[in-house]
Amino acid sequence: MDPAEVEFLAEKQTVVIIPNFSQDKVYLIGGDVGPFNPGLPVEVPLWMAVNLKQRQKCRIQPPEWMDVGILEEKKQEEIDSPIFQPMLNEHYMEVAQLLLSCATNDIPKADDVRTYIKDIWDIRIAKLRRDRKSVV
Repeated sequence: MDPAEVEFLAEKQTVVIIPNFSQDKVYLIGGDVGPFNPGLPVEVPLWMAVNLKQRQKCRIQPPEWMDVGILEEKKQEEIDSPIFQPMLNEHYMEVAQLLLSCATNDIPKADDVRTYIKDIWDIRIAKLRRDRKSVV
């Protein structure tokens, strides 16, 4: 799969937003979304959250796994294990990249989150390279 296809799949995941506008339900092919009321959380697909954020129509609540404490534990788990550990989200890199690029101000300690995600990625790549050398 090419990176654009993976990002497209990741954008189907849902996130919680806090809208600052009112609107009835939106009827989409993938399911209904809403209603939207100012200050009340609503779950929407990631692509919609990013679009609304870019138009300054909402705040995005980051997923639970984007907490610095959880990412720190995951990093240590990856360091301690000789094999890959299951990730907290199937598309963690794509979701993190999208949210950190458009909603940095909505993510507590965004720089630390970015660093931990990069560290986890680097650890996993190092394991992949190590394992590849042992097979060859």
